Amino acid sequence: MAGHGSGARASRRDVLKGGAGLVAVAALPLAGGQAAAAPAAPSAGGSLVNTITTKDGTQIHYKDWGTGQPIVFSHGWPLTGDAWEAQMFFLASNGYRCIAHDRRGHGRSSQPWGGNDMDTYADDLAQLFEALDLKNAVMIGHSTGGGEVARFIGRHGTKRVSKAVLMGAVPPIMLKTAANPGGLPMDVFDGFRKAYLADRSQFFLEVASGPFFNFNRPGARVSQGLIQSWWRQGMMSGHKNAYDCIKAFSETDFTEDLKRIDVPTLIVHGDDDQIVPIAASALLSAKLVKNSTLKVYKGGSHSLGDTAKDQLNADLLAFARA
Repeated sequence: MAGHGSGARASRRDVLKGGAGLVAVAALPLAGGQAAAAPAAPSAGGSLVNTITTKDGTQIHYKDWGTGQPIVFSHGWPLTGDAWEAQMFFLASNGYRCIAHDRRGHGRSSQPWGGNDMDTYADDLAQLFEALDLKNAVMIGHSTGGGEVARFIGRHGTKRVSKAVLMGAVPPIMLKTAANPGGLPMDVFDGFRKAYLADRSQFFLEVASGPFFNFNRPGARVSQGLIQSWWRQGMMSGHKNAYDCIKAFSETDFTEDLKRIDVPTLIVHGDDDQIVPIAASALLSAKLVKNSTLKVYKGGSHSLGDTAKDQLNADLLAFARA
């Protein structure tokens, strides 16, 4: 295909190297109508299609495993609820009800043209909480999902929430501004958009093969299975939805949302996170969130749920039980 030759690939590699090795993909990424629907009933075959319909008619798919106190997971960009399966299996096996939705425009949820912004993501999640009548929930968000958790609490409070976890999360804000001089310049995110539009399939493959899991580090044990799983989830996203989400995860300022968090909060971050560098994210968020605990994983990548799975699972269980 024209424009996708060796020169284009070199250009994408340059993008991936830019911004201190960041690719900020993270894992990321309204109008009136009918009220949120109750979860779908079992089909004639006995399987359960877990979806709700939001006020603007968007269908949100979710997984619902186990019983007990609810733990609600928000995934990164451009992924799906599948990214949390290892944590869901572990925590559901230890007495919790684990719920992970596919953000609008991602995974098995529908792909509306509009509403690909943090306010709407948070409102979609609030409608899921209401449809399932979730109470005393632990919210866990990775990357873009960490922003979703912060914005959810900023807009809807903590009446249904008992604790929160921000893991490799994008808050307070990724973009470099006068108030955030340590952020990334707009050129970096414009580069993401350019590479995405040029060949999003190859872009996703390069992100997963390199900085997302730190597979580009010397001596890294590369898992082709993780690369393929990440690529598969990314390719399930809507083309415009994932494109719009780059703006949502990079330009949204969560500073005031973080200040409104009034429940115990665990902030987990790898000190070798190439996607969301720790200095401009977790270290700042820990100062803004009252009653927060910062846990730094030495040498940790952006995808701690995969590359530090056992440690993260144990830390999440201990935090949920505390």
